[in-house]
Amino acid sequence: MRNLIMPLAALCLIAPAAFAQPAPAAYKPPAGVPLLPTAVTRHGQFYVGGEYVGDGDKRQMIGQMYVEVWAPAHITKPYPIVFLHGFGGTGTVWMQTADGRKGWADYFVEQGYAVYITDGPARGRSLYNAERQPKQVTGNTEDNQRSLTNLREKGTWPQAKLHTQYPGTGKPGDPIFDAAFARGVQSIQSNAEQERLVQHAAAALLDRIGPAILITHSQAGPFGWLIADARPKLVKAIVAVEPGGPPFEDRVSRAPERAWGVTDIPITYDPPVTGPEQLKHEPEAAADGPGLLVCQKQAAPPRRLVNLVGLPIAIVTSEASYHAQYDHCTAAYLVQAGVANDHLRLERMGIHGNAHGMMGEKNNLQIAGVIAAWLKRKAM
Repeated sequence: MRNLIMPLAALCLIAPAAFAQPAPAAYKPPAGVPLLPTAVTRHGQFYVGGEYVGDGDKRQMIGQMYVEVWAPAHITKPYPIVFLHGFGGTGTVWMQTADGRKGWADYFVEQGYAVYITDGPARGRSLYNAERQPKQVTGNTEDNQRSLTNLREKGTWPQAKLHTQYPGTGKPGDPIFDAAFARGVQSIQSNAEQERLVQHAAAALLDRIGPAILITHSQAGPFGWLIADARPKLVKAIVAVEPGGPPFEDRVSRAPERAWGVTDIPITYDPPVTGPEQLKHEPEAAADGPGLLVCQKQAAPPRRLVNLVGLPIAIVTSEASYHAQYDHCTAAYLVQAGVANDHLRLERMGIHGNAHGMMGEKNNLQIAGVIAAWLKRKAM
């Protein structure tokens, strides 16, 4: 035993010198991998809203929604923010811009909010089940340039030539365009099915986290109205960034769409509506101004969107976006339905040159500041 112990003791004495290693060099991120300082000191992730389908031990889950939560060391705002992305996107659009700058999620954490960043059901980190869910579609570079990045060349509406804020050429092959386009994911083709999925999952989210503010973008605009309709006591404000619209019709073909006015699936009206054919509507006599579309409005007497009445709502519209033609129609429709709202047209606030993807453009934090100021006035 003594012969065994002595070598071990000797080894312990010489180990520090024999196995000493040089101090590691400071970590340097690879070129093109931006690391940002952040106020996030706590984070987590979970899923909500799924349901089992099928029989016995062969069951599967569909409809679940991925949620990521970020929080600062000290939460100073009374309600968290839930971010809901648009068509073809995921929660990454809120996290960091394609050229590596701070996104809106980090900005609002710095303002003292906890934020919940979602990947809508059936896309991103939320399972899509091709056997049990409707067909998906994928965006392309032409549509992306026309609507988000290269409006001056590809846009066909009057305001498109005013676009100046995209941080790059806006064309395939430009590293910023490529990084942004790489984020795109497939989306369920049916807006109605996507609305049903998000309304169910987001209602489950609010049941779990309590009252919250919703920030929606594009396709998610109707999601916000539907979530508030399902949980009117748990939605404290909605910031609808260029919400899906205009009421009742497709913006280009003018074909019927959003049969329930601002949504494709039922939303609560008073007097009650049992079918969308009961929502009689008619075009305005003329557009409100140059470069604007003629709006559809309810025929008199209008019905009220009772679960949205009294809710602080802001609609944010940029100067050069295709939404600049018709977001005023959504704002006016809500007012006619008894729902007061603030239509924040950025050019009237001295913020120029933005397109539909404003949360990723050069002045994205200036726009976030406008939203933060509105929330301070309306939702605190």
